Amino acid sequence: MEELIGTVLLLVPQLVAMFFWDAGRPTLVGTSIATAVLGAVGCVVIPRWRYRVHRWEATPEAVYTRTGWFVQDWRVAPLSRIQTVDTKRGPLQQMLGLATVTVTTASAAGPLEIPGLDLEVAQRLVEELTAATQATRGDAT
Repeated sequence: MEELIGTVLLLVPQLVAMFFWDAGRPTLVGTSIATAVLGAVGCVVIPRWRYRVHRWEATPEAVYTRTGWFVQDWRVAPLSRIQTVDTKRGPLQQMLGLATVTVTTASAAGPLEIPGLDLEVAQRLVEELTAATQATRGDAT
């Protein structure tokens, strides 16, 4: 969805300029076609690529995330180190029934984010992680 929005944000000004600026029309036709083609390819390829490389898992011992396209980042947050578990939903996520779960630890690497989860899955994950961290002994630092 982000790819589609980005494509539209690039394409609309070009189309508006093409409508009002006769001298620039030949160039703008070419750039508009290139933007539309590259945007369509991006809308098809990027989500599939993300699906193949981004992973997450929550076990009774830890939360695992893997992100990155060319450079893979594998992170593990033991339950005893989790400080907070939050849900974030922007306007687009609200429209699509999605949420981002953020697991915060004292790590200098920052929080673990699990974006694009179905709302029910996100809510269940937050409840399970909250209950599991409450039951896990540790100092959460």
